[in-house]
Amino acid sequence: MGKRRRVAERRKTSPAVLGGMIAVVVGGAGFGAYALYGGGAAADDGTRSASAASDHKPVKTGPVSATEVRTTAERFLTAWQQGKITQAAAATDGSSAAAALLTGYTKDAHIKGLTVTAGTRAGARVPFSVKGTVSYKGVSKPLAYDSALTVVRRASDGKPLVDWHASVVHPDLKDGDKLVTGESGTPPVKALDRDGGELTAATYPSLGTVLDGLREKFGKTAGGKAGVELRVVRGKASAKAKLSDKTLVELSKGTPGTVKTTLDPTLQAAAERQVSKQARASVVVMRPSTGEILAVANTSHGFNTAFQGSLAPGSTMKIVTSTMLFEKGLVTPDASHPCPKTYKLAGWTFHNDADSEIKKGTFKQSFGASCNNAFINFAPKLSNSDLTKEAQQVYGLGMNNWAVGVPSFDGSVPVQSGAQMGASLIGQGGVRMNPLNMASVASTVKTGVFHQPYLVSPTVDDRTLAKASRTMSSRTQAELKEVMRYTAAYGTAAKAMAGLGPDYGAKTGSAEVDGQKKPNGWFTAYRGDLAAAGVVQAGGHGGDTAGPIVATLLRMGG
Repeated sequence: MGKRRRVAERRKTSPAVLGGMIAVVVGGAGFGAYALYGGGAAADDGTRSASAASDHKPVKTGPVSATEVRTTAERFLTAWQQGKITQAAAATDGSSAAAALLTGYTKDAHIKGLTVTAGTRAGARVPFSVKGTVSYKGVSKPLAYDSALTVVRRASDGKPLVDWHASVVHPDLKDGDKLVTGESGTPPVKALDRDGGELTAATYPSLGTVLDGLREKFGKTAGGKAGVELRVVRGKASAKAKLSDKTLVELSKGTPGTVKTTLDPTLQAAAERQVSKQARASVVVMRPSTGEILAVANTSHGFNTAFQGSLAPGSTMKIVTSTMLFEKGLVTPDASHPCPKTYKLAGWTFHNDADSEIKKGTFKQSFGASCNNAFINFAPKLSNSDLTKEAQQVYGLGMNNWAVGVPSFDGSVPVQSGAQMGASLIGQGGVRMNPLNMASVASTVKTGVFHQPYLVSPTVDDRTLAKASRTMSSRTQAELKEVMRYTAAYGTAAKAMAGLGPDYGAKTGSAEVDGQKKPNGWFTAYRGDLAAAGVVQAGGHGGDTAGPIVATLLRMGG
């Protein structure tokens, strides 16, 4: 007996009242169904079939179309401009967070008279401009900025929606941040260089985040009076990332207090010029004998990568690794130590750059050529925590206790095992640093003692600077200076450091990053009583990218 499909009988009748409910008969080709309004269960199998058909309606997938992008963006931007918060939020895939931030845009930020103008679509991304007025207690200032949104398709129902992030509302917002207009909680500060000249973001574009950090740290104690402003108030995630509140519009000026920094105006100006030559460069210059920071600059001005970046330092980390090897008596600069083309460790096969090798060379030659496997092949003789202890105890890294005067990241050298431990010996694996950390490493080699870098003298607020628990021996220091001097004269740093000797030393680095065609290029060096370190992200080899930046600044030291 074959399978038969039950077809509901088609009926022509008027709605019937059943126990206070209305039974509506829906006729259609091949099926019929009853829908009961007022409560109750499905009338028969036909109802269940219709419901099942509705439940399994195909969900649209694939990229959003140009029409969907245009209409979704228009729906969101129009509702936002008209103050229809619920409608605007409903056009996003994060309606609760969107509603809260858009409500605060009016109530907390006191922004009115909004005009939002969409720009030319590029794929699913729609740029737009925002103009409005910030008004607070009778004082008003115009507000204008550009932002952008991206339209995505919600997986559950295929509906096109604005991909919600706080940066849609304002590009300086991170998720969890908010906009607030009112009396600033922290009075403004007037930052001065070491010679007494005023430091401004207009003159030194890289210092915007530094100036924000100085205000946050010293504003309440520097003798100033708060003004009224529209500012970004950071949420928990941003605070954890050590991002400072940011002033967007100043409605009335406060009276600034004064904070003197250690920055050298000539070096700072030069650092700004140097990083502007690369797409993603950062550099720090400091004085090894004291720890004073003399210059800090970044190509990108929205985040202080030079102080707060967390990047694999590549072969510049071999300075710390060599310190450990020298202290343990495992090698000396002139000891014969081959660097094989490949080296296997815990299931991984490590390669040198360009598959090079040094068959009968010395450790100094491998350091100068930055030959990876001359370092990784020491892994079987080391414990998992050796590199971590060396970094912490001698170089003051990874202790989360630096007191620079503005937010900073102190580096991280986690305890690792197996192949990851081997990778950490060449500055990969879980090792993370920034130019401030690596300038400090070069400084420690130069003086033999860790001097915590600082931007504001600790005498200003009686804060305690970090200290290393021990110092390297004079013999170890001499060995480190020997291999770094060799690298500056004959190795991978020679081209950049030409003419800067004899009191100098350097180390290059290239750190591979997933998804990048070119590695991050690193360079750290000292000359006389100056040390510097820089990174050019996705730039290529450090000697060719970060090297000229660092060497130019060291050359200014005389």
